[in-house]
Amino acid sequence: MNAVLIAGTTSDAGKSVVTAGICRWLARGGARVAPFKAQNMSNNSVVTPDGGEIGRAQAVQAAACGVEPSVRFNPVLLKPGSDRSSQVVVLGRVAGEVTAMSYRARKAALLDTVVSTLEGLRAEYDYVVCEGAGSPAEINLRANDIANMGLAQAAGLPVLVVGDIDRGGVFAQLFGTLALLDAADQALVAGFLINKFRGDPALLEPGLDQLRALTGRPVHGVLPWAEELWLDAEDSLSYVADGVIGRPAPPKGAQWLRVAVPRLPRISNATDVEALAAEPGVAVRFVTEPSRLADADLVVLPGSKSTVADLDWLRRSGLAEAIRAHARAGLPVAGICGGFQMLTRRIVDEVESGSGAVDGLGLLDLEIEFAPRKTLARPCGQAFGEPVHGYEIHHGVAVRRGELAPLVSLPDGQVEGGVTESVLGTHWHGLFENDTFRRAFLSWAARRAGRDGFEPADGTVFAEVRAGQLDLLGDLVEKHLDTDALRRLLDDGAPTGLPLLHQELR
Repeated sequence: MNAVLIAGTTSDAGKSVVTAGICRWLARGGARVAPFKAQNMSNNSVVTPDGGEIGRAQAVQAAACGVEPSVRFNPVLLKPGSDRSSQVVVLGRVAGEVTAMSYRARKAALLDTVVSTLEGLRAEYDYVVCEGAGSPAEINLRANDIANMGLAQAAGLPVLVVGDIDRGGVFAQLFGTLALLDAADQALVAGFLINKFRGDPALLEPGLDQLRALTGRPVHGVLPWAEELWLDAEDSLSYVADGVIGRPAPPKGAQWLRVAVPRLPRISNATDVEALAAEPGVAVRFVTEPSRLADADLVVLPGSKSTVADLDWLRRSGLAEAIRAHARAGLPVAGICGGFQMLTRRIVDEVESGSGAVDGLGLLDLEIEFAPRKTLARPCGQAFGEPVHGYEIHHGVAVRRGELAPLVSLPDGQVEGGVTESVLGTHWHGLFENDTFRRAFLSWAARRAGRDGFEPADGTVFAEVRAGQLDLLGDLVEKHLDTDALRRLLDDGAPTGLPLLHQELR
């Protein structure tokens, strides 16, 4: 067998973190493990060493497994550009635009792709831990499903359903999810997991017993709420506007550095700023209106899947003028990918939005044109005198550069991004994960903001922070899940003879 599907009662129920935790637990036991998500819908993505694009959650799960990310771990990625259309990426490469209706016609061929990809992984690895998408009980989508029960049926996968008790109504979520499935799908649902429980587990026991009596399926574990878990949220909506990201330690010096990040409607790679949030004395907040910039020291404009539309939102919300005023006052502003493009003089976009020439915020003396072919790369270079690496996912290309110093110098003599006394921008994601650059950047930002009492800490190694989060997930799985039962599911598949829940209209 050697594979299991972790489904969820809802989006953000905890599928990604549970999958990562199981991967970490298995890998620490010496198994060769791979993650898999047949279809992901996310604008949080990374570039893999094999040159393609996958959802960031699968890259984090690969790290949990101790392997490099691969396009095989997420063969279909949907990147929403609006409420009605998405860019579809197949095995790491752009394969057109789809609407919700037109995508249905493509799913039969894509099911063949995801099943054959999964078969290859199962032959290569000891175990494959698969993550579902949304809910398996989206019965309006079941006929064409390739990510949940459609995949489970095609690949013969046992299924565990995760419910988030913090949302309330978890027993109804779990029972209702099972009850809405047809008989063949129910036969593959082997049990349940409960996520984010706060309090005494003994209080849950009567409910767990009744759920088993009603469904014939056990709850294989109750994962507690863990305040320490915060890195690499799959869904940008998991971030609360105006709430501090992470658990920042007190500052090394006498002052905090306050960072405001506009939460764009089509924000992409929101996780870029998490490396800043991992630093002692750095308070990072997502914001949605201009008053929140009044006491910010640093503004970071994040990436966007719809640069022109999100730039228009900045203007309508008043944030654009607040950012310009922040920069005019000599206070630091940084832009990443789409946010970098917004900071330039002009954007010419006939590719993503079809809007043609649009004025940018005019804070960097550059012009951007969108090329039909997407840039996917994992470059390296030097910035602020420090070695850096990152990854690029963008259509925009800097075509006209004024008297602007580059931010990054590449080994071949090319340059990337730009920097003035108080504004910088780059197409590179992951730049803040470079520890020495991040400290140099924070020192630059603190000087520009007049925060002389802020001192970057010397000891933060972001890779170790992430590894610690993954180890915590592995510890939670080992301590709170029935790992013997989980291994039996991986080895033997779903038990035979599981009860069928009948539904009757009266």
